[in-house]
Amino acid sequence: MTECQDMTTMGHLASPTQDAVPSPDGTAMAGALALRAVHRAASDLRRGTPVLLRTPEGTLVVAAAEVVSARGLAEIVAAAHGPAVLLLAPVRAAAVLQRPVPHAAPSPMGTEAEVAALRLPPLLLSPAALRSLADPTAERLLPAEPERAAVPAGAAVAMRLAKLARLLPALVAAPAAEAAAGRLGLLSVAASDVLGHPAGMAASLARVAEARVPLEDAPDARIVAFRAADGGIEHLAILVGRPEDAQGEGRAPLARIHSECFTGDLLGSLRCDCGPQLRGAIRRMAADPAGGVLLYLAQEGRGIGLVNKLRAYTLQDAGLDTLDANRALGYGADERNFWVAGEMLRAVGIGRVRLLTNNPDKLAGLAACGIAVAGREAHQFEANGVNDEYLRTKAARFGHLLV
Repeated sequence: MTECQDMTTMGHLASPTQDAVPSPDGTAMAGALALRAVHRAASDLRRGTPVLLRTPEGTLVVAAAEVVSARGLAEIVAAAHGPAVLLLAPVRAAAVLQRPVPHAAPSPMGTEAEVAALRLPPLLLSPAALRSLADPTAERLLPAEPERAAVPAGAAVAMRLAKLARLLPALVAAPAAEAAAGRLGLLSVAASDVLGHPAGMAASLARVAEARVPLEDAPDARIVAFRAADGGIEHLAILVGRPEDAQGEGRAPLARIHSECFTGDLLGSLRCDCGPQLRGAIRRMAADPAGGVLLYLAQEGRGIGLVNKLRAYTLQDAGLDTLDANRALGYGADERNFWVAGEMLRAVGIGRVRLLTNNPDKLAGLAACGIAVAGREAHQFEANGVNDEYLRTKAARFGHLLV
């Protein structure tokens, strides 16, 4: 997770979208239009509406298998000039076909080798059948069986778009006839804009609100809200004490990168250690002379979203561990990046920190984003009888520094 090194060379930041409107600051306008296009496309996917993905090799019409409606399927048929296929992560395709599906290891930019395509008989082109194929927690009562098919160009980017929408990475896709698709009024997005979206979103972060919010464990606390130009979910920086002043005095304040966890942070779920880590970090910052900053990032479930995290819990109850449950859904072990964290720290005037974490990926990721990490502060909490296996998996399979 050292993507920050390439922030200025990815996607639309290097190649402005062709749809950009000339302006005094053409690069900024191109970036804003690219973010807007991706956000709108992701929103349409969530509504069950197909979108067009433009690639150098041609255009795909795609729709999310878990939410596509009968009307959306009819629009795919009307826009397509070839048969539709179902795009799945290879591990999910193997479960559907009940046999191994060879594939290459994932690459940072995404390749078609990371995607499997299944040919869909007419009986499977229905919303209910597609939901069963996409979701490993759904009841699988299918009237026919799919078969392997060739993976179309742009499939890996389409899967990226589904993940940005926090949907299951399972898409109905077909080569699109531009004229027919245009008559349907479907939104169009460039593949380069999808690939560049995470970096562009981080680079466009802006402070939108700030207030003093005394906390139970930290009376001297402020919350700064950040929003990206795509208009998506806000990220928060919780400043305890005056960490920016400590920075100016040559001291490194405490910092924690904390991904939001509705179940653990708000409800006190025993399945994870997120709630104790959140409250424990704020207490430690309040007691530290240099203060601290807690970055509360909208990256629920290691970036898969709350709904998919609940699906992963269902799979864990059936015997899978955290990592394998995420993979069974078609996601990677960890879908987060730390571009946003680096930009937020710079925005509040902090460039050097002592990081509260057990996760070595956060140390490497933050350093790659240009933030000096003066040291790691262990941040471990005892197992509670429910999350014991979860913590063991963190250490054994995610490499967390737990003893």
